[in-house]
Amino acid sequence: MTVFYISDAMPESAVETAVRFGLETVADEPETGEYLSADSDGIFLARVGEKGKVRVDFAGGAAQYRRLKGGGELIAKAVNHTVQPTVWDGTGGLGRDAFVLASLGLQVTVFEQHPAVACLLADGLQRAAQSIETADIVERIRLYVGNTCEKMPELAAQTDRPDVVYLDPMYPERQKSAAVKKEMAYFHGLVGTQQQEAELLAAAKQIAKKRVVVKRPRLGGFLNGERPAYQYTGKSTRFDVYLPDHPQKD
Repeated sequence: MTVFYISDAMPESAVETAVRFGLETVADEPETGEYLSADSDGIFLARVGEKGKVRVDFAGGAAQYRRLKGGGELIAKAVNHTVQPTVWDGTGGLGRDAFVLASLGLQVTVFEQHPAVACLLADGLQRAAQSIETADIVERIRLYVGNTCEKMPELAAQTDRPDVVYLDPMYPERQKSAAVKKEMAYFHGLVGTQQQEAELLAAAKQIAKKRVVVKRPRLGGFLNGERPAYQYTGKSTRFDVYLPDHPQKD
């Protein structure tokens, strides 16, 4: 179980967020492995014995660059953003693609089953909601915690099915940036690399009204070995598009 290390002068709001997501709070830094903690810049993921920190930051860094300079053209085409679809992101992670989709004006519902990752994402959303530059964007993002294959049908029964289900399962691709390698190493150490590919894709194809969009490395294999209906391919990434397993309705 992931623990949350409470250090001196930590914001009380961070502790409250950790408790809300069911994380065990401890007064001493763990002896091994990954853990969550917080400082004045928010909640972060760390590894014992290393200096790196991974946190969700929608106001700066890569998220800021993509918001101001673009970079979401391919994903925009993949979800067909011009018709303003509703999108459910079944593999929330650190929320970067959900933020890009919300930046396009779309309503995005995010599902994340790992409580520690959901805690990181919720903290990032809370901080972004306090920034005048990003508040309106994150207002379009809703976060649900739990198993995607169970939560999506539950929510669909209560509300309505989304136009698009988006999936970005973890993939062991090579990265050029040392910082990205360290971040993914921490992330994989926290959540592991095993995923229910068959269950995820099957659930998505049952829920989506219009299409299922799966993000993959450009030369990576198909999710669960299933060939998509069509693709959008960029320099390093591609988006595989699958049609629903039920008749489409306009």
